[in-house]
Amino acid sequence: MPVRQLILGGARSGKSRHAEQLALATGGAVTYVATAVAADAEMQERIAHHRAQRPAAWSLVEEPLALAQVLRAHAVADGCLLVDCLTLWLSNLLAVDDARMQQEIAALYAAVPQLPGRLLLVSNEVGWGIVPDNPLARRFRDEAGRLHQQLATLCDHVTLVVAGLPLALK
Repeated sequence: MPVRQLILGGARSGKSRHAEQLALATGGAVTYVATAVAADAEMQERIAHHRAQRPAAWSLVEEPLALAQVLRAHAVADGCLLVDCLTLWLSNLLAVDDARMQQEIAALYAAVPQLPGRLLLVSNEVGWGIVPDNPLARRFRDEAGRLHQQLATLCDHVTLVVAGLPLALK
């Protein structure tokens, strides 16, 4: 039976580690879908750290934009897809153009209910801080909030991770 779970949390909250533990507990094949782009030394270091944490047997797909397409291509009934993370994906799309962003978000919404197997979606909760001081940052915060709300309705489970502690919301 397909299971879809949205895992939210702040920076360094433990959300990725929690998602990885859930994926490992399935005992089946795991495909890790990474959305980050290694554009600078800091991001290269973060990516290397995440790679070192994951089991070597897991498959890796790196896709910064066409997330729904990748999920459809790699979802299998007895497997687990772990997407880390949606907010990096959203940032990548904001840097392209509005039409492509809306197309990719709509494709994700359409794909999520149809995917076989287990789906773990990791994302940063960014709406609890101060109001950003520039239009792009405010747009990002608003788009992320809308993305999370819609995915929460499409997912079977929603978890908030704070200080490494998972809190079931749904």
